[in-house]
Order: sequence, then structure tokens, then C-alpha cells
Amino acid sequence: MTPAAAEASAATRTTCPYCGVGCGVLARADGSIAGDPDHPANRGRLCSKGAALGETLDPAGRLIHPEIDGRRASWAAALDLVAERFAGVIREHGPDAVAFYLSGQFLTEDYYVANKLMKGYIGSANIDTNSRLCMASSVAGHIRAFGEDIVPGCYEDVEEADLVVLVGSNAAWCHPVLFQRLAAAKAARGTRIVVIDPRRTATCEIADLHLPIGAGSDVALFDGLLVHLAAQRRVDRAWVARHGAGLEAALDAARACAPDIAAVAAIAGVERAAVETFYAWFAATDRTVTLYSQGVNQSAAGSDKVNAIINCHLATGRIGRAGTGPFSLTGQPNAMGGREVGGLANQLAAHMSFDRPADLDRLRRFWQAPRLAQQPGRKAVDLFDAVLDGRIKALWIMGTNPAASMPRADRVRAALAACPFVAVADCWPTDTTRYAKVVLPAAGWGEKDGTVTNSARQISRQRAFRAAPGEARPDWWMLSEVARRMGWASAFRYRNPADIFREHAALSGFENDGDHRRVFDIGALATLDDAAYGRLAPVRWPLPRGGGASADGRLFAAGGFATADGRARFVATPWRPTAERPDARRPLLLNTGRVRDQWHTMTRTGRVARLMLHAEEPLLDIHPEDAARCGVDAGGLARIESRHGAAVLRVRLSREQRPGEVFAPMHWTDRFASSGPIDRLVGAAVDPVSGQPELKATPVSVAPVATLWHGILLRQNEAPLAGGFHWSRIPVAAGQSFALAGWQPLPGGASSEAWIAALLAAPDDAEQVIYADPRRGVFRYASLADGRLAAVLFLGRSEAGLPERDVLAALLGQTVEPGARAGLVAAQPTGAVAERGRLVCACFGIGLRALHDAIRSRRLTSAAEIGACLRAGTNCGSCLPELAEILRDTLAAAEPGAA
Repeated sequence: MTPAAAEASAATRTTCPYCGVGCGVLARADGSIAGDPDHPANRGRLCSKGAALGETLDPAGRLIHPEIDGRRASWAAALDLVAERFAGVIREHGPDAVAFYLSGQFLTEDYYVANKLMKGYIGSANIDTNSRLCMASSVAGHIRAFGEDIVPGCYEDVEEADLVVLVGSNAAWCHPVLFQRLAAAKAARGTRIVVIDPRRTATCEIADLHLPIGAGSDVALFDGLLVHLAAQRRVDRAWVARHGAGLEAALDAARACAPDIAAVAAIAGVERAAVETFYAWFAATDRTVTLYSQGVNQSAAGSDKVNAIINCHLATGRIGRAGTGPFSLTGQPNAMGGREVGGLANQLAAHMSFDRPADLDRLRRFWQAPRLAQQPGRKAVDLFDAVLDGRIKALWIMGTNPAASMPRADRVRAALAACPFVAVADCWPTDTTRYAKVVLPAAGWGEKDGTVTNSARQISRQRAFRAAPGEARPDWWMLSEVARRMGWASAFRYRNPADIFREHAALSGFENDGDHRRVFDIGALATLDDAAYGRLAPVRWPLPRGGGASADGRLFAAGGFATADGRARFVATPWRPTAERPDARRPLLLNTGRVRDQWHTMTRTGRVARLMLHAEEPLLDIHPEDAARCGVDAGGLARIESRHGAAVLRVRLSREQRPGEVFAPMHWTDRFASSGPIDRLVGAAVDPVSGQPELKATPVSVAPVATLWHGILLRQNEAPLAGGFHWSRIPVAAGQSFALAGWQPLPGGASSEAWIAALLAAPDDAEQVIYADPRRGVFRYASLADGRLAAVLFLGRSEAGLPERDVLAALLGQTVEPGARAGLVAAQPTGAVAERGRLVCACFGIGLRALHDAIRSRRLTSAAEIGACLRAGTNCGSCLPELAEILRDTLAAAEPGAA
């Protein structure tokens, strides 16, 4: 047995809980993590987040006991209360007065039980998920074009294409393992790559062409492409005649808004030559894959964007064959699995539909559920509006943090505060658990069993490899227990996840034949026994009982779409401007999105010190020309305001940013920064088909905030700081590090003492070491408890006199001898470590200073040489675009005569 094989046999094979790539992981009970070399999605690679999974397993701070009104309770009492309150509301106000809100991080088995309970037995479809914010527009686009929510291709298509077009996808940061497969394909076979994105992101490092189109112009760009394909006689008329319908109507709509390249270039705000090049490459390249993600989906026109892309692939017959097809990259690990079981409010289980009476009858009979919901429920934005105005009176939130992640976050918080009954199941305390009457401790990754489905329709197992802390339990168990208490015990007698999976698989194949056969079918897995379920290897659907699945996993090359006549539908997609438009008062458009090392609202990644060091706080990216007009400076503070809310962020000037648009990351919440969630600024304009909200184009104003003082605080308490100044927090080895900046004068006198004491949060009997120079505006405080440094605070009028965060971090929690204590408040504290600079490679902890030193001293000239010297970029590769940029800048600065 090889060492790699021995390592794999000694570890538990499971699946990463982050993005939709669905990487295989080898995990051990001690928390050591490695990529699974045998998993088809990642072949052993992990990104920076996946590689750090072991560091998220520390149970400190976890929810480990049920709580009622903030006090510990038994499971029996908590579940009794949930069942009683839901049953009472249903009796008095009907089933549509209750709702569930779920997560794309749920396992398929959790999703299945939640959907069955709400739609099948409670009798309402008021069950939605944070996937509504992620990929609902893809679902709508797929159903309109294919008749069913289906991704037709597989990851291998990315490696076999001659042209890959990425639309609204910073795959280098958001799907880094798949991005590395694309980069390797380009290196091996010269794949052409086009990136369509308002920002010049890290993904553009390997692009042959970047089109920085304006917000909301995607439909016009692809409508224009369809017109161009027809004009150049690149439409595969024979394929369309056999397998398509509606092409001429789609062309008429496209010609109306995008009649020629000049019109497209004007709408998109890009050079005509760039559009011409893109159109020429697409027209001439048979093996073309279009990868699209949140820049397409998170839009009030997201469904039309998706269909505009699909129209071009259908017109050329580039679907279902190797190296071809439109490909939606999902953002969450099991958004696809949730769609399979009907986790969205407008879906039924097993890809059945509310629009088909036969499906409603079929599902009612299979579940033996006479109260089955007969119409779609409320989608996320509408759901929380109904909570706010009292139409929904009982809400159960599971595995997600809508108080931070929903648009108009402050409105959602008001809704939660007003709701008569809120239950929340989660692993950690969150912004949302604060509003719960009942908090239920959920088992997390590594502690529960089930399945997930990745972006390529590949079902993989998540397996437990450690015990859940305290009394934490799987979500399917909680849901089943509540169902039993509400009188439906016979329908929820699940012993384990395998029981649920078998029922799910059986439903997918139930009466799945005849004139309207559903493509989603895993009936072949319905007879797996517990042992076979435990051993289940990654497998791609469809898997119908009796066989008949595509040999290579691709779909629709020869038609066979899930429509009544088996034909795909072209969809007319007329271009319209963004739902909210900039004006004189709010002249800029706010785009929100992800950063490299963070995930959602940071409940997991925000606890890992090295994942916080690449981006230590939320920054507002703005083009220098816009910054000059707004009067804001690099590193300064700016107030960004929409008609929905406001926040103060630190400014970063970036020529990678399109003029007229600004960008802020979605991850930070009140627990990590004074700015709170950026989604408090985002409006609630939704796609009329998918219900997905617009998160990429909110009109805002930007104005400078004069800063009077700066500070650094290190302490062991992670509690958020009081308001009135700007702060951000990152974890360090022995506590927490805060960066501070204020726009009001520092408190004086007794107020100052109370304010300093609150910041230090040290024990009452702690020893204080103080240095104060009021004339220079410099104040330094150190607090020691039992001879160990418990907290340190540096304040000054400028940042120039402050040490870097990592310089002080090594001292926190360390014993300080009496003779050395005065040195704690020196300009460079005694015992501090050398400054590392901003972290670039999270996998190996390589900072900017080490990179600069190595490039200069060892005369490195390529990212490969950097990897050989420092290992940076040799694991997940997500820092490779940044390494290339740092290398260029460092070498340019070293050139004779360089500024």
C-alpha cells in the first residue's frame, strides 16, 4: 500500500462544507485535514478555507444545549414548545401563518424532512432557503429553457473546452479548485478565456479578454451575441429544428434592444472592439463553455440573464457534448441537493411542480399527505415582509443568519423582533439567534451524516468523524421530533439518514415515466441498505432504476429535454436597465460579493486567525476618479449610504474597479465590525420570475469621514465594542485584535477612564501600565492579570505611531516580568515579533514582507519560483493571481529609474 493509500484508509472520506465545487476531504478525529485524491471534483486539492477546516472544529463558544428565553432547557421542553407554538398558530390562523427558512449548507436529508413536514403535513409552502439569494435565477432559467432545473454538463467540460467564458464569476476566489483546473487546462492546451465582470478580479489574471461591462448589461451583451450568431449564419438550424422551439421570438426580442455591436457596446459601456472580439471567438469556437455565477444570478433580471446565455448555446447546439454548455456555479455546498428535494418555496420534491396537477396528486399519494400544499409559498424577501407585518406568526430558521445576509437587513431584524415566535437551530450564536425564543444546538460539519450534491449533479457523502459537542443534534432529528409531537409520527419514523435518503431516492423514481418523465431520478439508489449508504462513493445523477443514464454524465446533446414535446425553449429576454438607478444624490452603484478566505457571515471562517489576515476588515473599493470626486482618500474612512441604510468603511483605491461603481464584501457582521452587514444598504428589488433579490446594483452616495484618532486594541474578549467609532476585529492566537478609528474626540476625565476600562475589559484587580502624552495625542495602556498580559490599547492621532496588529499579538496572554512591564507601552513593545505584513498565502502563512524580501534577494521571476522558494501558491492556488501581481509590482519597482 502506498503512503497516500494508507493515509486515505486511515481517514474518513467526507465532503467540504463550503462552495458548490463539492471537494472531497480526508478527515481525522484529531482535526487533521487533507484533500481526497480520489474524489472527482478536486483530485486532492483544497482551497484555503477547505485546508483550514480542522481549525474550525474547536467547540469553544458552540451552542451545546437547547435554550428557551436565553436559559438552558431540556430537548423535551424546547421541542414541546416549538410544536405547541406552531400547532397553536396553525389552529388559529391557518398553515400559511407559519414558515421555515433553511440553508444551502443543509444536508439533503435535512432538507427532505423539512420540506416534507412543511409542504406535506403542515400544508403550507412557506419554506424557503438562503439559496434564494444564491441561485434561484439559475433554477428559473433552467426550468424555462429545459423544462426542469438541470445543469447539463460536468466539470470535465471546463478542461475539454477551447473557449471558456466566465460571466459574473470570480472563480479564482469563489470556486478556486475548479479555477485551478481551468488554469491547468489553459497551460496544457491553450484554452481561450474571456471574463465578463464589471471588476478586474483575480480571475482576470488568466484571461485573454476582459469585458468590464456595466451593472445589469449582461442581457444586452448576450442578446447581441444571439443576433450576431444569426447574422453570421452560425446558428445550427438543423439542431434547433430537431430540438428547439421559440428561436425567432427570442431573436426578435434581442434585435429590439441589441440590434448591432455598436448598440451593445453603448449599453455595456465597453469598447466596441472588445465586443467584436468576444463575438468572433464565440461564433468560431464549437467547444465553448459558459460558466456563470452570482454576478448573473443576484439580479432583478437574473432569470433573463441566465436565459440569454442559454439561448446562445441552444442556437449553436453547444450543449451536452464534451467541452460545451452553459454551466451554473452554485455558491453553497448543497444548494443543488436542496433543489432536488424541493427546498424552495415554489418547488415540489423530486423536481415536481405546483403547475402540474398530476405532480401534486403523485406527491400526495407517495407521502400519504392529505394536507399537501397546493400552491407556492412565500419567497425569502416576501417571507420576511410577511413576518414584519404579522401575516407569519411563527418562524423556524435553520442553519443560516438572515439578520445579516438578507437585503434590508435592518428591516429583517425588525421583523424578527416583532415575530411572536422565532426558533433558531444553529451551531454557533449568530446575529439571528439573538431574536429567538428557542435556540436549538445543531450538529455541524464532521458531526453528522448525509449527502450533498455539487454544481455538476454529483452526489457525495458527508460523514461524521467526531462526536457532536454537548447535546447538539442533527437537524433532521429535530424536525422529525417536532413532526411526531404535532401528530404525524408514522410519517417521520426515521432511524438514521439512510432511511431518509432511501425515501428521497424512491420518490425520485416514483411514477417517473410516461409523457412527462423527470430527468432527476436516483431510483437506482432507493434499495441501498445502511452499509451500502455508508460506503456510497460520489455518483452523478440521473440514476434511474433499470439503468439508462448517460455514459459520460452529460445531458441533452440529442435533445430529450424535460418538456412536454422534448424540445428546449428559447426565451425572449428583452434588456432593461437596473431596477434602481443612480442619480445626483446617489451617483454610484454598490456591488457586493465575496472575498477569498471568508464564507457567508463568518460564523465558521471568522474564528480562524489565518483566514482573517488576507482581508482584516471590510473595505470599500472605489476607482481613484470616483474617490477624487467624492473627496475620499486611500486608507481613510467613508460613509456609504443608500435609501435603505448606511455604513462607515475604510477606503481602498482600485483601478480594477469600474468607474461609477463601488464594491464591498458581504461577510462582515456586527460581531466583526462596526459597519455591520453591508446588506443593510441593499434594497429588495427582486427578479419577477425567480424572486432573487438584486445584490449587485444599489445606488449609493460616498462621503469622507474625518478621522481624529486611531488605535489598536488586543484583548481576550471577543464581544463587539460600543458604538460611536469605527472598529474591526480579527482572532489571534490568544485572543482578539481590534483596529480602531474615531471621528469624535477621545473622551476626557472620568469618562475617559470608564471608556478605557470598557475597551480593555480586564478584571477589576488587574495591574495597569499607562503611558500618556496628551500634547502629542499618544495614549498607551496595558492590563495584566496574574502577571500575564490580558489587554493592550494604543491610541494616537495618526496610524504612523501604531505597531502592526501581528506585532502585538504574540504578547497577548504571555507572562511579563515586572522589570519588562514598562516596555509594554513603548513605541515598539518589548518582546514583540517582527511585522509580517498582509497575509497573501493563507495555506502556508506567507505574508507580503516575506514575498518582497524573497523576490528581491533571490531574484525570483515567476510564481513557480516563488512556490519553490516559499511554498506560496502550491496548495490551493487561490493566491496565484495575487502572487503574479506582487511579482510584477516588485520587479517594476526594482527597475532602474523606477519611482
